[in-house]
Amino acid sequence: MIKHKDHFHGSDLEKIEKIYGIKKEDIISFSANVNPLGISPKLRKGITEHIDCITTYPDRDYVQLRQCIANYCSTETDNIVVGNGSTELISLFVQIEQPKKAMILGPTYSEYEREIALGGGKTIYYPLKEENDFILNTEHFISKLSEDIDMLIICNPNNPTGTAIKNQDMRHILDACKECDIFVMVDETYVEFAEDVNKISSVSLTRTYTNIAILRGTSKFFAAPGLRLGYAICSNNDLIQAINRRKDPWTINSIAVVAGTLMFNDEDYIHETRDLIKTERDRLYKLFNESSRFKPYKPEGNFMLLQILEDGITSGMLFDKCIREGLMIRDCSTFPYLGENYIRFCFMNPEDNTKLANLLLG
Repeated sequence: MIKHKDHFHGSDLEKIEKIYGIKKEDIISFSANVNPLGISPKLRKGITEHIDCITTYPDRDYVQLRQCIANYCSTETDNIVVGNGSTELISLFVQIEQPKKAMILGPTYSEYEREIALGGGKTIYYPLKEENDFILNTEHFISKLSEDIDMLIICNPNNPTGTAIKNQDMRHILDACKECDIFVMVDETYVEFAEDVNKISSVSLTRTYTNIAILRGTSKFFAAPGLRLGYAICSNNDLIQAINRRKDPWTINSIAVVAGTLMFNDEDYIHETRDLIKTERDRLYKLFNESSRFKPYKPEGNFMLLQILEDGITSGMLFDKCIREGLMIRDCSTFPYLGENYIRFCFMNPEDNTKLANLLLG
């Protein structure tokens, strides 16, 4: 086994290529959490027909794109703000809110804490408990909220646990946060993969709550991480105006505008994606749940967290074993509250999923 302390993101294929001597084209990434169908057929066909769009500036207000996103999300156009990926929007909301103290549900994506720190704020974590299968105890969580907390950040469904907070529980959280004057940022990067999106998504809550912003992107569900198209949904008009004043003009390029108007309308692709992910999610959860070597946590998104139950086996060892077969999983030891006995993988096409399952279970 190669001795190194590198922990790879799903996009780090060049690093893998250098360390392991495996061509990146030969690697199946179970770490990136990207839709295995690839980009929308409507996008693939339509983008070539509209390539001349790059000869002009996009509309500064992105009206057509925002209308398309609003229709897709069943909300109002005025509630949509677009950004250069959800990463830019995370940064913008943190800059505007300027939290001195933020609470984050962990383990989760590290970018939230980084942005809080860059703004001079302090981060505290509310840990999801393994004994509860990383499912949030809403009442206990609410009891830990206080007026000295300025911002709450929730990834829903959560990365890497795959667990989710249902819409009705989120309503209770928002009520409690309103009492404490806490702004809530919900990252819904993976919600579109859920079997019943409406039971998990908080979009409908933005109609009655102004202390929430929902962030989404096109990197995962629409398999377009290089497009860098993200958007937020928020009904707080003053906050939306502040975001638009702060952000640079034209952070969304003309190709991304065209792509958005195409992919959000590709209903066949959207349904095919959800059907594939549901089938493979159910199949793989059942397969690993019957194993004595792993404990799977029931996922709501397009990936699954596994606890390694076998003594003497670490996440690094399994990463090494899989990558040598051209299969890249996520070693979860760098996530807060997870040690060297957790791995995560996303659901790819059935043949590749079976290959990975056989390697891990064999």
